[in-house]
Order: sequence, then structure tokens, then C-alpha cells
Amino acid sequence: MKIRSMNISDYEQVYQLWLSCSGMGLNNLDDSKEGIERFLKRNPETCFVAESDQKIIGVIIAGNDGRRGYIYHTAAAPDHRNQGIAAKLVNEAVKALKTLGINKAALVVFAENSDGNAFWEKMGFTSREDLVYRNKTLTEMIRIDT
Repeated sequence: MKIRSMNISDYEQVYQLWLSCSGMGLNNLDDSKEGIERFLKRNPETCFVAESDQKIIGVIIAGNDGRRGYIYHTAAAPDHRNQGIAAKLVNEAVKALKTLGINKAALVVFAENSDGNAFWEKMGFTSREDLVYRNKTLTEMIRIDT
């Protein structure tokens, strides 16, 4: 297995990987090819894929606003789970964020995604009970549940 920077040419394989993972929340705007391309242009050094035999088996997209890091859509192919792929991707993204001077990273996991929440806890990410997560949709989108 090899970990390398993600390129927009990886999009089709990455998107299919995301669709194969239950609990992944996708939408037609941010997670479209155009949306991911925009994200990669802003964050070229913090997004990675894990590849085996020229097939993408893991992905993490991470970015920052100059102050905090944010991690999105981390996934390992269902048939490659429990091999440390996601952990290696997280470590690579965290290392890249630290190199950029980012000292703290955040992420969002659906409450009902017990496997995802257990993984992030194991990776040292704590749950904040003192916060309420809020967002506002600026452009109408369709959520794609997997």
C-alpha cells in the first residue's frame, strides 16, 4: 500500500469508495467533482489517498482556514478495513496540517455512526459536549446518504 497526495484525477475512484461506505454523508454540491476540485486547489498538501495495485482503497480530505484544521470524508474500502489504512491517512493529514502551522483539527461524525465515532476516539479525537454544531445552507443541495 502506498499513501500519496490526492489529485482530481482520483475523483471517480474516491467517489465510488465513499459510496461503498455506510454512514458517509455526501451532497451533490460540495462532493461533486467541481466541489472536490475546488477543495483540492485550496488544500493541495493535506488530502491523501491510499493505493494498492493502482486501486484507491482509502481517502482523507483535510484542509484549514489558517487557524484550525478540518477533516472530511475519511474512508477505507470495506474489504480493506482493520488494516490500519484510515489511521495511516489520518496521521499523514495531521502531519501535513502541523507542517502548515495548524495546532488543532476538528471533524464531524454522524451521531449514529458508531464505527466512525469509535475510530475517531481511538485516534485521540474527543467529543465536545459543550458545543452545538450549527450550519446554514447557502445553496440548495441534495444529500446523498450511503
